[in-house]
Amino acid sequence: MSRFMTPKTRRLTPYTPGEQPSERKYIKLNTNESPFPPSEKAIMYSSDAVRLSNLYPPLDGGPLRGKLADYLGVPKECVAIANSSDEILNFIFRAFCGEDSPAAFADITYGFYPVFSSLNGAPYTEIPLKEDFTLDIGRFIGIHKNIFIANPNAPTGIEISGEDIERIAESNPDNIVVIDEAYVDFGGRTAIPLVDRHDNLIVVQTFSKSRSLAGARVGFAVSNPEIIKDIYTVIYSTNPYNISRANMFAAIGAIEDDRYTKDNCRKIISTRERISGELKELGFRLTDSRANFIFCEPPDIISGKELYQALRERGILVRRFDVNRIENYLRISVGTDADMDQLINAIKNTLNI
Repeated sequence: MSRFMTPKTRRLTPYTPGEQPSERKYIKLNTNESPFPPSEKAIMYSSDAVRLSNLYPPLDGGPLRGKLADYLGVPKECVAIANSSDEILNFIFRAFCGEDSPAAFADITYGFYPVFSSLNGAPYTEIPLKEDFTLDIGRFIGIHKNIFIANPNAPTGIEISGEDIERIAESNPDNIVVIDEAYVDFGGRTAIPLVDRHDNLIVVQTFSKSRSLAGARVGFAVSNPEIIKDIYTVIYSTNPYNISRANMFAAIGAIEDDRYTKDNCRKIISTRERISGELKELGFRLTDSRANFIFCEPPDIISGKELYQALRERGILVRRFDVNRIENYLRISVGTDADMDQLINAIKNTLNI
């Protein structure tokens, strides 16, 4: 780092994304991308929008904001659009968390939460998951801090119920409760219907996973109009033209082609369940994932680190976190059936089965 970096920035430990190597072609099962391309309508709308790239894109998410509100069944004023769910999360931290407004989240969850806390000068508390990796709901009740919950959780894939979300929101009335639903379309239940009942609840989603637009970087938040105004105050103080026209219209195409999205989700869920069963037969221990990935611990004859490296050498990338309690687990994104069959064959060959 340079000598010009501020002390606060020097203390940051940045988020580490899944590796994106270029030295060879891999089967990529490490970054939870969709194995399916964007819908044809998303591609067409995006291509057409590029023709107007000499002009700034519409503000406030433009036509995407209204289209998404109609799709979700909420007023337009209850939706904020951003350049990825990561950006909307950062805006939320910036708007509502700070030195006197601490945050709280699980100790094993999405790695950006502690980064955003530190970046925005907010103290934070990490609440340990239970031994079975489920969220310890009781420790979030009445904690009086701004709460961030990935649901389904990453990297475990485990979901909490709407009833538990309401208990947490009701017991922390003077703090925001953020439900990060990046993976909700793969078998989870959205908390968006609960927003009407709890004025401190914010639901965040993304177009990156189920809608096959990870490269387009589009995310959104749903909450009451006053919170959405607060988020837009931060957006307008940062980058009011934060979504490109092409990406905005790609997202509109994805919404209009909802059948394509739902069909792909069904395929991913089916493949996840099939491969989960095969891994269990091989002696793996799995969480009950409701996401587009499998979180598993290999049989005792091999460590997670050894299996990760063996798969990498065979041209298959999975994700391993060198983190206490889960260092022996692998997170495996669900790819095509062909990709997953190669994964199983590679595991069997590694285990000499």
